[in-house]
Amino acid sequence: MHPDHTAPTSTPPPAPSRGGRRLRSIAVTLALGAAMFAAGAVMLTPDGTTAPRPAGHGQSAGPPRGPIEALQARVARLPKDPGGWAALGMAYVQQARTTADPASYDRAEKALRTSLSVQSEDNTDAETAMGALAAARHDFPAALRWARKATTSGPYSSSAHGVLADAYTQLGRYGEADEAVQKMVDLRPDAASLARASYTFELKGDTGRARALMRRSLAAAATPADTAFAHNVLASLDLQDADPRAALAETRTGLRAAPGEPALLETRARAHLARGDTTRAVADYRAAVAIAPLPHHLLGLGELEQFLGNGKQAEESYALLRAQDRIREAAGDPADTDAILFEADHGNPRRAVTLAEQTLRSRPFVAVHDAYAWALHRAGRDAEALAQADEALALGTRSALFHYHRAAIHQALGDPGAARRDLTEALREPGFHPLHADAARDLLQRIDTTP
Repeated sequence: MHPDHTAPTSTPPPAPSRGGRRLRSIAVTLALGAAMFAAGAVMLTPDGTTAPRPAGHGQSAGPPRGPIEALQARVARLPKDPGGWAALGMAYVQQARTTADPASYDRAEKALRTSLSVQSEDNTDAETAMGALAAARHDFPAALRWARKATTSGPYSSSAHGVLADAYTQLGRYGEADEAVQKMVDLRPDAASLARASYTFELKGDTGRARALMRRSLAAAATPADTAFAHNVLASLDLQDADPRAALAETRTGLRAAPGEPALLETRARAHLARGDTTRAVADYRAAVAIAPLPHHLLGLGELEQFLGNGKQAEESYALLRAQDRIREAAGDPADTDAILFEADHGNPRRAVTLAEQTLRSRPFVAVHDAYAWALHRAGRDAEALAQADEALALGTRSALFHYHRAAIHQALGDPGAARRDLTEALREPGFHPLHADAARDLLQRIDTTP
């Protein structure tokens, strides 16, 4: 999963980049990321993409228009109802993360500020939702501040502890994140808390325990959205374990629960790619982009089209990515890992280094260290890049892309033995990237045939 590309939640509690894809972003947003923020909580995956996590009962591709209209009617009828304003604000956060519409974040903040003006103290729902909103905008220091307020006013709120865990994770404070997740599970061992517990083990590379906990989350799923989310995570774990056939089965089951869920379509596209079925991979990527033009969907589709020699189609995805990045830059938001990797591979590596340095200051997460390492490598600064690549893999995260990046850095520094070890690990997932997987095989062959 990507620790960046952005799951279902009960009260307002990320986001994907690209290497174990739940390791994204990741992660999330213009929906950056990555990653699936869910009603109140975001969880970004190690690759830097965003990926959302359940926090109670959940939604799939975002709340339909009907529920938002119902909440609007509720606050019009009861303008002094802080809970109604908080629920409306969280619905807008969810809408923004699935539509890539930054204006929804502004509507979310307005609704949540109204809730807090009606009830300024002990308003746990609004405080939790403000934390989720800050996380969706990738302002994790602010997310931490709001989560602390929420867990103070509502110490028994599982969702508040979920946002706290997400903020600590993205700030690189993994021990404190584990404690927050444990508290969440103790308070409410439901689909949302079990999914977060699964993620703590996935970040450490323990896919066996991550899978077992996600199976428990699936068993506890209360809605089709919770079910679809769990199947998507399980499929991503299957891809990490080089079992695309199992990943296809998981995504198909998930799509029966939530037809048209873009996260499942994107994961199924990667499973098709791992099996060499590029026609179906392109079709699923295009379907995901049509529903939710998130950065990791666009980048995945663009690089697959580029791999297939479809330059015009690839450039269409890249042009939209550049437009999204201009919107992000105008808003003053930090870049997600997808934007950094895109700039490193398809733009100006020196600018990618600058973007990564800006993001790392407020988000010292494993996926950001990896993106920074790759940007430094592409800019010719390999000694610095190696330190960042080591940081990205320090937890033991199983990301083929992270290992490929470090392998290329080792090779550039004249250490083919270390490069070979990382390439072997990366190629355990043979279809990990449409462009870099072939480059990894070529590099390994050169190392093996060079005296």
